[in-house]
Amino acid sequence: MNTANHTSNGGTWLDLLAGGADVYDWPAVRVRDASLAGAPARFIAVVPDAANRFPRARTGEVGLVEGWQLAQAVHEVINADRASSNKRAIVAVIDVTSQAYGRREEAFGIHQALAGAAGAYAQARLAGHPVIGLIVGLAMSGAFLAHGYQANRLIAFDDPGVMVHAMGKASAARITLRSVEALEALAQSVPPMAYDIHSYASLGLLWKVLQPSSASAPSSDDVALVTTTLEAALADIANDTRKYLATRFDGEHRAASRRVRQLLREQWKGETSA
Repeated sequence: MNTANHTSNGGTWLDLLAGGADVYDWPAVRVRDASLAGAPARFIAVVPDAANRFPRARTGEVGLVEGWQLAQAVHEVINADRASSNKRAIVAVIDVTSQAYGRREEAFGIHQALAGAAGAYAQARLAGHPVIGLIVGLAMSGAFLAHGYQANRLIAFDDPGVMVHAMGKASAARITLRSVEALEALAQSVPPMAYDIHSYASLGLLWKVLQPSSASAPSSDDVALVTTTLEAALADIANDTRKYLATRFDGEHRAASRRVRQLLREQWKGETSA
């Protein structure tokens, strides 16, 4: 069993919320079975692995192996509870720097590995497992899509070390041929371009934003706050018969998305728009 300590926010919060030993002897994908609100729950985090045989997946990225391991950890729960009316909760502790970019990753199909992980989380949600995503650090690009994005409820910290985005500022500047300063100015008027958690929340994807004293060095009060919020999320999911993610379109800055979907529905049904 892997009981090594890890210094990432994801590893820190996994240890605090689900003590004990890992289910698997995997260095980067850490899986713990613990309890939440008095019921069994599976906690999963991806942590840095400096000795990873894939160099592109050594600092918290989700790579080929990590994608398939995430899928295995989730599918094991689905299969174990298949005949049960009480599906155990799955908590994705999210602190992932990116998907692992590299020639080997592309050649061996990282898209399939990450799709396997995302698909497993979606299948768990649709099968009735309460799936909660707790963003305690970076939630970047395809890594976030593979680990946590499919949750019924997403909870994030309002902390300088927390960020949700398709790519980091420096990468975005290179791709768009703009300076970081120009991107930051643009983000003031275009919320999806912004890097702060409240702009992301305005898009409707977060259920709660918490303000712990520190995401990287949490106090006992911080742990109590998060535990209480996870239990509240569990109760909220139990009272919601919807298993899909349509509520994410209710966000303040999702008006265009709602309008496009409305028009598509009308065209599909042969109706005319007002």
